Amino acid sequence: MEIRQNYSLRAHNTLGIDAQADWFITYRSLEDLHLLARDEYFQECRCVPIGEGSNLLFLTNFHGIILFSELRSIELLGEDDQHVDYLVGSGVHWDDFVQQMTDQGLGGIENLSLIPGQVGAAAIQNIGAYGVEIYQRIQAVHTFHRRTAQERIFTRDECAYAYRHSLFKEPDYEDYIITHVHLRLDKHPSLQLDYADLRERITQRHSAPTPADVRREVIAIRESKLPDPKVIGSAGSFFMNPVVEASVYEALREQYPHAPHYPLPDGRVKVPAGWLIDTCGLKGYRLGHAGVYERQALVLINADGQATGQEIARLAEYIQQQVQARFGIHLEPEVRYIV
Repeated sequence: MEIRQNYSLRAHNTLGIDAQADWFITYRSLEDLHLLARDEYFQECRCVPIGEGSNLLFLTNFHGIILFSELRSIELLGEDDQHVDYLVGSGVHWDDFVQQMTDQGLGGIENLSLIPGQVGAAAIQNIGAYGVEIYQRIQAVHTFHRRTAQERIFTRDECAYAYRHSLFKEPDYEDYIITHVHLRLDKHPSLQLDYADLRERITQRHSAPTPADVRREVIAIRESKLPDPKVIGSAGSFFMNPVVEASVYEALREQYPHAPHYPLPDGRVKVPAGWLIDTCGLKGYRLGHAGVYERQALVLINADGQATGQEIARLAEYIQQQVQARFGIHLEPEVRYIV
């Protein structure tokens, strides 16, 4: 365990916001967490666990404890003719795990390639891309309660997964720290190629595609659209794609016949937030040091590395206002604001 005081978080959020934390604690074992739980100050102090900060916006300096996982084990739990199960530490870099699995020919998470962050945060956020969400591969989530010091395993159903949501994002469960995630991969995968751009690249380049092939094409697509956060600070997709009633989409289609959309089983329709923002003419827009990425309107950037969290938040609010005024559709941030 390592404890630092008055610690800059610039390297721990992909937007590159230079906020400071009163305390930054790195834990490397369950024993570290049990030790912390016996500390009275730890019990009383505000505490936020983070991964690599790829889905966070620090609006100001953080007065409390930032807790960072370095639980990086990958344990084989078992396998049969169809599946392989792993217990993965919350501090494992998500894309490293995806690469390791696809290199073995295992499938199920290749569509989630190049999504930044750690495994624990991925399970909280229910990350998704190209028709796949991580919850489909989660069997259970192992946790530690920072106040009671109890270890508890949540089944997938208990995690209440939905679009970019899990039980762990709800206030009553904020004291649960994810330590490990039980993931199941397929030995004989059925590739998910529902999205047109991915399907087109695969069919043009691969006669018998493998999970590794899908991974390569997903990476190529993402790199063509998204900035490298090591070069330009961003949090990836800043807003969730809004889900609207069918009547709302029909009204939209009357004005924009070719508006992209994804029908959902319950009759509602998902509309790409990036398309809404782009149609408002905001791609490349700048507000102070914050901006909308010129290649993908869904991505907000720290344009010159000098943006504050407040500047990013003001830009996000302006975008919400423009989309609401033009389409009558509210955009909800996917990024979590930390105050």
